[in-house]
Amino acid sequence: MNSTEITLPSTPPSPTHVTIIGAGLGGLVLARVLHVHGIPATVYEGEASPTARAQGGMLDIHDHNGQPALAAAGLTEEFRGLVLEGHQASRALAPDGGVLLDEPDDGTGGRPEVQRGELRRILLESLPGGTVRWGHKVTGVRALGAGRHEVTFADGTTTVTDLLVGADGAWSRVRPLVSDATPAYVGTSFVETWLYDADTRHPAAAKAVGAGSMFALAPGKGIQAHRESGGTLHTYVALSRPKEWFAAIDFGDPATAAARIAAEFDGWAPELTALITDGETAPVLRSLHALPDDHTWERVPGVTLLGDAAHLMIPSGEGANLAMYDAAELGEALAAHPGDTEAALTAYEEGLFPRSAAEAADAGDLHEAMYGPGTPQSLLGMLAAGA
Repeated sequence: MNSTEITLPSTPPSPTHVTIIGAGLGGLVLARVLHVHGIPATVYEGEASPTARAQGGMLDIHDHNGQPALAAAGLTEEFRGLVLEGHQASRALAPDGGVLLDEPDDGTGGRPEVQRGELRRILLESLPGGTVRWGHKVTGVRALGAGRHEVTFADGTTTVTDLLVGADGAWSRVRPLVSDATPAYVGTSFVETWLYDADTRHPAAAKAVGAGSMFALAPGKGIQAHRESGGTLHTYVALSRPKEWFAAIDFGDPATAAARIAAEFDGWAPELTALITDGETAPVLRSLHALPDDHTWERVPGVTLLGDAAHLMIPSGEGANLAMYDAAELGEALAAHPGDTEAALTAYEEGLFPRSAAEAADAGDLHEAMYGPGTPQSLLGMLAAGA
């Protein structure tokens, strides 16, 4: 009697549950891409709820990184529904208010503008209920061996995971597992102000800003503003000063702080300085920090980073886009290597490191063009060369 060997179909390995720290855009895109591929994930976020704080202002979502990331998340249509038409317009003004550059939004640009909070909302709505665990502020992370890690939260609870992703920003609690690098002050800080219902209440400033973004620059300083939805003008005032200079300003006294910042722009056009002095919220100091441009780490089993946790850099308009792109690349790598987490993380980091270094170098060049001795001509030349 002949026997026949029967080969049963192999059972595919169960996907490793992914623990993500941080419910910013990067962490949420990763959770969504994993969900699309049937890979379970949990996101832990220190904020108490999705509405615990304002989510910042406008974001231009780029056609070479942010938009492909949202496509990988299956959210292109929802993203398109958020685009604010006309907001890709750009203006450059001299300190006296003279127009140096005025580019309208003709609808052909590759960087449509959306509100950050609305983008975060569609990402949250795309995830299964309970994916994000709010009110879980991380206080410690430790390696347990064999690629496993324990995360401790402020309420004393813990979770153990086989795959940990730090999407927790500049001051990441996860980063020390792979790197001893810490962000360093870059020598420039922003002071953030807001004007509301500007066309009616602040018409001169609204006219100066125009339909989209505006910048007025001089060596070591600048006023940059953006028109957001509802006639809101969101301004970042840049000053290249030591941290001690800002520490001497009492930001607890909004009027005095605004006056001190505005004094650095003495003689500038009043429609520009009004973006500082007429602010309807207390001015907020945003000190700029960055990791080394060439920040990398040796492969550590069971853990990786994305976004600012991996490559915090000088603001260049790429931060959120890069975080989302990192997330999509990581999610796709995990889907492409089922049952082999280390192969996935290796593939992801091999792309992450050179991409991050190139973007950080570009950000440094942009910073120099904006606030260096040749500004604003240096920036206008850079923009013309890239056109």
